[in-house]
Amino acid sequence: MRGVWTTEHVRSAEERLLAVTPEGALMRRAAYGVSVRAAKLLAEHTGRVVGTRAVLVVGAGNNGGDALWAGYFLRRRGVAVAAVLLRPEKAHPAGLAALRRAGGRVYSPETAAEVIDSADVVIDGVVGLSARGPLRPDAAAVFERVTAPVLAVDLPSGVDPDTGAVDGPAVRATCTVTFGAYKPVHVLNPQHCGDITLVDIGLSGELGEPDLLQLDAADVAAAWPLPKPEDNKYTQGVTGVAAGSSTYPGAAVLTAAAAVRATAGMVRYAGPVADVVRSHWPEVVATGSIFDAGRVQAWVVGPGIGTGRQSKEVLAEALGQGVPVCADADAITLIAEQPDVLDARDPDTPLLLTPHDGEFERLTGSAPGADRVGAAREAARRFRAVVLLKGHCTVIAAPDGRVLVNRPRGSWLATAGSGDVLAGMIGALLASGLDPWLAAGVAADVHARAGQIAAGGVPTSASGILAAIPDAVRQARSLTP
Repeated sequence: MRGVWTTEHVRSAEERLLAVTPEGALMRRAAYGVSVRAAKLLAEHTGRVVGTRAVLVVGAGNNGGDALWAGYFLRRRGVAVAAVLLRPEKAHPAGLAALRRAGGRVYSPETAAEVIDSADVVIDGVVGLSARGPLRPDAAAVFERVTAPVLAVDLPSGVDPDTGAVDGPAVRATCTVTFGAYKPVHVLNPQHCGDITLVDIGLSGELGEPDLLQLDAADVAAAWPLPKPEDNKYTQGVTGVAAGSSTYPGAAVLTAAAAVRATAGMVRYAGPVADVVRSHWPEVVATGSIFDAGRVQAWVVGPGIGTGRQSKEVLAEALGQGVPVCADADAITLIAEQPDVLDARDPDTPLLLTPHDGEFERLTGSAPGADRVGAAREAARRFRAVVLLKGHCTVIAAPDGRVLVNRPRGSWLATAGSGDVLAGMIGALLASGLDPWLAAGVAADVHARAGQIAAGGVPTSASGILAAIPDAVRQARSLTP
């Protein structure tokens, strides 16, 4: 798993490391990493490094110092470097002196138009981890002129380092070079960060346990249940699906089918459209009522069931069976509007909630806001449940405070029925015995991979995502060393 640390923890770790490191050594090490990535970006963009033009947009403090020292190293590689100083009186003295010694030129925002227009790469060294809020007008005006690829130093300026939120003008980088550790912005707002390079500055021994985690392909491959020689359809996990209605039969079909595609040993469907589900997926054991569905190892309840009295009874029955429950869609609305339905649940029985922003607001009384991680953590604690907060970047929080952030793979999942597919996948993984927090994270990862595969660069459908689930699992396994 990739660890992610809050800026508070990173700054504390940096202070401890700086106390035992020669002055300026860490900055030069970080800046050299920036220069290497900048040279690579120049080569990708122009086909060469020598004779190209780099512009540094330099703010006050150490972030600007990193950019200035990177400019020094680029000058030594034959790159023409111009520094636009937003706060000349607060520019990093040693970095500025080094750039000037190497032949770099210095401009004010008012005199920099020509060099900005002719740049082959622009390095964003405006603000670092301590900054909050959007770009100031002078910096925003500079970046409005930029047409070249942008490399951000540590994080794109104007993007909140701990939440990834953007509240006004902000840099949208082609790539970002960060130092020592990944910060929340890198996983919560990858669309502004671009491709991310981590430069080792010796910080790992000072960081402690990460604040957030992100699964990689090896984690997904290791967690995905595969049948062993001694397994049968029951030991593989029996997934119960209570979904759909005469109004929304497709929700039942997609949810049940996703559980099948996610290699559940058996899928039992319980609901009013059993014949429809059987006609599409004959391997599903279908019945008309949850009360005679037979034993399962986990339930998925909610997609398309409505929010009336009978739907509440269905949800209460699932919650009272003592097996993990994934409550999705209408089940979340039922819990929000009639919280007494949770009285049927044994507090020790795992519950997984999968709200989008609107459902989250109904459930908790307030929208997630800018701090989506904090909001999901609080909801998980409040409901003693794993909360999968849907969005471009999905956040999965456990009641004990653990948080996974899913890597987005485009916006291909923004299509009707996609959530039903995700719920069915989660149900299959819960039935296999996976920890609910991990089950949600693994399902979200494979779901995103399936969306990317199904799309192939053009919009896709929930049925396309469903069909691509096996290929998504194979992809994760093929990327595992």
